[in-house]
Amino acid sequence: MTRSNTKLALAAGILAVMAGQLAVVPGAAAEGNSALEEGKKLAFSRKKGNCLACHMIEGGTSPGNVGPPLIAMKARYPDRAKLRAQIWDASQANPDTAMVLFGRYQVLTEKEIDKVVDFIWSL
Repeated sequence: MTRSNTKLALAAGILAVMAGQLAVVPGAAAEGNSALEEGKKLAFSRKKGNCLACHMIEGGTSPGNVGPPLIAMKARYPDRAKLRAQIWDASQANPDTAMVLFGRYQVLTEKEIDKVVDFIWSL
C-alpha cells in the first residue's frame, strides 16, 4: 500500500469512527425529528391544528383548497417568527382572514404552536 493510500485509509477509518460516535450521542437530531413528528400530528389532527382542512400538505389526505398549499415555506417565510405570528394570529397581517386564530383563541397552546411552526417551516 502506498503512503497516500495509507493516509486515505486512516482518514476513512477515523471518519467512520467519528460517524459512529455521532450516531450514539443523544442529540438534537433525534429530538428535532420527534418535534417535527409531533408538529405534523398536530397539523394533520382534525381535532387540533386541522391545517389540512384548508391547505394541501405533502403526505396529508383530503386536503382543502381554501388556503395556499404549504410548500417551500422557508422560501416564503425566511423569518420563522413571521410564520409563527401568522399561525398565532393571521388577522394581524390580514384582518379579513378565514384562518383560525390558533394562539389568540387558544386553540393550540404555545408549545403546540411552536411544534406546528417547526413542522410547517420544514416543508
